[in-house]
Amino acid sequence: MKDSERDLDLLSYIEESLALIEQYSQGGREVFFREQIIQDAILRRLETLADAAHRLSQPLKQRHPTVPWREIYGFRNVAAHGYLELRIEVAWETIETGLPGLKLVVAEELRRLNP
Repeated sequence: MKDSERDLDLLSYIEESLALIEQYSQGGREVFFREQIIQDAILRRLETLADAAHRLSQPLKQRHPTVPWREIYGFRNVAAHGYLELRIEVAWETIETGLPGLKLVVAEELRRLNP
C-alpha cells in the first residue's frame, strides 16, 4: 500500500474518531468527570486515534510541524500502558485544546489526498 493510500485510510479513521469524541463529550466537562463510561469511550478513541496518527507518513507529518506528533503518541502510550498514571484532567485538556487543531489538519489533508 502506498503512503498516500495508507494516509487516507488513517486520516479517515482519525476524522471518525474526532467526530465520536465530539459526540461523547458534548455533555461538557462536568459530565466527562462524572461519567466513567464517557471517560472510557473517549480515552479509548484518543488511544486509537493517537496510534493512527503515529502511523501517518513522515512527509505528511512534516507538512504540519506545529502538530505535536510526538506528544500525541506519548499520550497513546500512557493511555494504553500507564493507566494508573493517567490524569483525567490531561485528557479533558486534550479534548478542549489539542483536538480542534488536529481536526483542521486532518480535514486539510483529506482534501489534499481526496480532491
